[in-house]
Amino acid sequence: MIPRTIAREGEVIVFIDQTLLPGRLETVRCTDPERLATAIRRLEVRGAPALGIAGAYGVALAAMQSEAGDMEGFLAGLVDAAGYLRGTRPTAVNLGWGIDRVLAAAGTAETVESAKEAAVAEADRIAAEDEATCRAIGRHGAALIPDGARVLTHCNAGALACSTWGTALGVVRSAVEAGKEVSVTACETRPLLQGARLTAFELAEDGIPVRVITDSTAAFLMRRGEIDCVVVGADRITRDAVFNKIGTYMHAVCARHHGIPFYVAAPLSTFDTVRSEAEVVIEERDEDEIAVFNGRRIVREGVRCTTYAFDATPLDLVSGIVTEEGVFRPPFDLMPEPRNI
Repeated sequence: MIPRTIAREGEVIVFIDQTLLPGRLETVRCTDPERLATAIRRLEVRGAPALGIAGAYGVALAAMQSEAGDMEGFLAGLVDAAGYLRGTRPTAVNLGWGIDRVLAAAGTAETVESAKEAAVAEADRIAAEDEATCRAIGRHGAALIPDGARVLTHCNAGALACSTWGTALGVVRSAVEAGKEVSVTACETRPLLQGARLTAFELAEDGIPVRVITDSTAAFLMRRGEIDCVVVGADRITRDAVFNKIGTYMHAVCARHHGIPFYVAAPLSTFDTVRSEAEVVIEERDEDEIAVFNGRRIVREGVRCTTYAFDATPLDLVSGIVTEEGVFRPPFDLMPEPRNI
């Protein structure tokens, strides 16, 4: 069994280093919020719900380690930690959501000691809620998956992107748990291959049939009739678009052209209906993620590489958004406001 992606053991945060998968399944024991920020930046911890938990535990770590003798100094330390944690991944809304929940919980306390307890309790609550949320998403989404379905997914929206179970892959797991025959086609997901490395690993561990393709093969398989539906996760859902790993938009366009349902599975904490697509900063990664392969530069020196981490899919290409409270369908007039922000 794959251990929980991220969890707390006393004053230690334990997380899977996902950069080592699938070759090595190793956990890191983290006692420093700055180390946790580095892990987020390096994608040792990644995936929207897992980032919410990591952000929460990062602030909780800062709270546990604080030596401040008064609330003003204590809260100033937490705000400082929140700032560098928040800056690691600007596009994913769950990171800030988890940070802000713990800050708010600590801010209501009257003493430093009670504020520390409140911060840790809120972070634990966020982690516990995640599994229940993913299970509920899975149950609602499983009803959309026909028996015998061949599901295309992009990147990794599974247990490794949450504390356990997953969002998009939670839908697949729940459909299988309900007795349906389901197979998955996982896009490799350039440039860091989260589909090939992580999604295929998870599903193989569960015994769910999976094959890996290059991202550019998906449209060809749709045209051949080898894909029945697309299920992906999300890092932010604004009032007009779904932000997810770069490459998601092209799958949505191709799915619409071929008459294939395109579903997004995400918790309500991923919704940011205050903003529109144009107001969201899309993270750009280091060009070496494209230019360097296997320790060797494969792009000529001096040639520019553009490495967007995410793209935006307009809501008019989405067949349904699966949440813990049910499925939102077009025209998405009843989209929820983000909670606990």
